Amino acid sequence: MDLIKKSVTGMKDILPDEMELRDYVVSLVKEVYTSFGFQSIQTPCVEHIENLCSNQGGENEKLIFRIMKRGEKLDIAGAKNENDLCDSGLRYDLTLPLSRYYSSNNAKLTMPFKALQMGNVFRADRPQKGRFREFMQCDIDILGEPGIIAEIELINATTTLLGKLDLKDFTVRINDRRMLKEMASSCGFDEERQQEVFIILDKMDKIGLDGVRKELTDAGFDAGSTDRYISLFEGAGDDPAKAAQLAGSEGAKKAAESIGSIISAVNAVKNADYTVRFDPTLVRGMSYYTGTIFEIEMKEFGSSVAGGGRYDDMIGNFTGSPVPACGFSIGFERIITILAEKGYRPSKESRKTVFLVEKGTDAEKLGRIMKEADELRKEGQTVRIDTMAKNKKFQKESLAARGFTDFREFFNN
Repeated sequence: MDLIKKSVTGMKDILPDEMELRDYVVSLVKEVYTSFGFQSIQTPCVEHIENLCSNQGGENEKLIFRIMKRGEKLDIAGAKNENDLCDSGLRYDLTLPLSRYYSSNNAKLTMPFKALQMGNVFRADRPQKGRFREFMQCDIDILGEPGIIAEIELINATTTLLGKLDLKDFTVRINDRRMLKEMASSCGFDEERQQEVFIILDKMDKIGLDGVRKELTDAGFDAGSTDRYISLFEGAGDDPAKAAQLAGSEGAKKAAESIGSIISAVNAVKNADYTVRFDPTLVRGMSYYTGTIFEIEMKEFGSSVAGGGRYDDMIGNFTGSPVPACGFSIGFERIITILAEKGYRPSKESRKTVFLVEKGTDAEKLGRIMKEADELRKEGQTVRIDTMAKNKKFQKESLAARGFTDFREFFNN
């Protein structure tokens, strides 16, 4: 039998150099986010299929890796559809598991609860640059805080992290689902079809205003409503107050005031080189968002590298009572890709030393060498002990490429 010599499509092996970078970023994430009061939690990668298919995950629910029932529960002959064959699946994000986690453990948690969660998620998606079928997600969420303190803290913590990774000149785009709904309603779009409108609007970056107009028309929406809708975005620009004025409703005014307050507060506490601005075309794909939504765009990647927003209704679906919730997720894999392409080296690397020991060195001398290496490790150095190769020049060059700078040689005599 021929052995398969490559990983499953959309999943990858991680080589030591990348793993070193990933470990460093993970440690920095924890360092920065815990300094803002977030607490690490962990949830299983497997959830009940009923939770995963609760109509709260948007398009991701079409990408679930389902797990078949086992033993006597698996009745292939009697199954009418795939739902009869599975009872669980791999999580496609960390937000839904967090909601289930809170409903099970809220009595043991300090409120408001500031959660930090990192872990692999799985989507049966089409792989492309920076996008895999198994990938790491990194989320921070604040549960139980109804005011804009949550949004301000989430944006401040996330941008502080990116700044510490030497990422600069990025943009935080911010909008509010209430503003989106009020703008659509003011143009005469039926509430039942507004989600269709938003899905088309979400393509603005790729197809422009004229493309949005055409797709709305092709989808059968009224031409007059479509023209009025396009004119709102042309007139609003990046001014939330202007957008609210054009929408002409109290709901839009409240959303604009919230957006303005968040932008003002964030600008006052910046810890990195970035811009925050209102974008009335920002949609975010998940249908569970209820208020503020935000994304971070980075020129170096050509798309968003972080996103999130307020989802006040989701947890109530598990608990039976409303719980304010807001979260921000960084695109961990995309950020790793950017850093790797930049040749980024961790700023807190310890000194790296290699002991090259001649083959055949006796046990007593090896013991002394090991003790010397241990003393350097206690001082914070990274020390590697290798047998001296015949091609010592190539050996040193290979290790130097991995960041080792100090080479010490030990011979038998």
